[in-house]
Amino acid sequence: MINSNQQEIQDNQKIQNKSFLKDIRLSDPRVRFVITAASVYLLAYVIYDLIFKKYTLFDEHVIRIIINNADEVLRRLGYKTFKTTDLNDFQVLGIHGSIGVWVGKACDAVSLFIIFSVFILAFPGRQRDKWWFVPFGILTIHIINVFRVVGLAIITYHAPEWLEFNHTYTFTFLVYSYIFALWIWWVNKYA
Repeated sequence: MINSNQQEIQDNQKIQNKSFLKDIRLSDPRVRFVITAASVYLLAYVIYDLIFKKYTLFDEHVIRIIINNADEVLRRLGYKTFKTTDLNDFQVLGIHGSIGVWVGKACDAVSLFIIFSVFILAFPGRQRDKWWFVPFGILTIHIINVFRVVGLAIITYHAPEWLEFNHTYTFTFLVYSYIFALWIWWVNKYA
C-alpha cells in the first residue's frame, strides 16, 4: 500500500515528466539537430548497409582505391611492394619481406564518411559551405586513411609485433581525432 508521501512523490514525478516533454520544442536547434542527424543517419545506414554492401561491390572498389594509393606512396618512399586487388573480400598490400596488411570493409572508412557527412549536413550552417566542406572532409579522411594503411604496411615490415596495437589504438585515435577536429572547425567557423 502506498502512503500519501509516496503518492505525492509519484505525482510530482509525473508532472515533471510532462513538463520536460513540453519543454522539448522542434524550434530548438539542438532538438532539430538530433532529429535531423538521426533521420539522415538512418537513411544513409539503410542505403549503405542494406543495399550497397549487400548488392554492390562499392566497398571493394573503395578498398582498391585505398590500396592503389597506399601502394603509390610506399613505392615513392622506396619500398618494393606487392598487392592483391581482386574484387573480393581479400585485398592485401605489403612490402616485400612482410606478410602485408589485409584491408577489409571495416577499413575503407565509408562509415566514417557517412558519420562525418551526417553531422555536417544536420548541423546549422549555410548550404553553400556544406557543399564544399563535406567533399573536402571525405577527401581528407580518405587521405588520412591511405596514410594509415601505409603506416600499417611499414609497421608490418619493420615491427610486425606492433601491428595489432597500432591498428587498434594509434591509427584509430588519429583518424577519429582528425574527424573531431573537422567537426570543431565546422562548428567554430561555419555554423
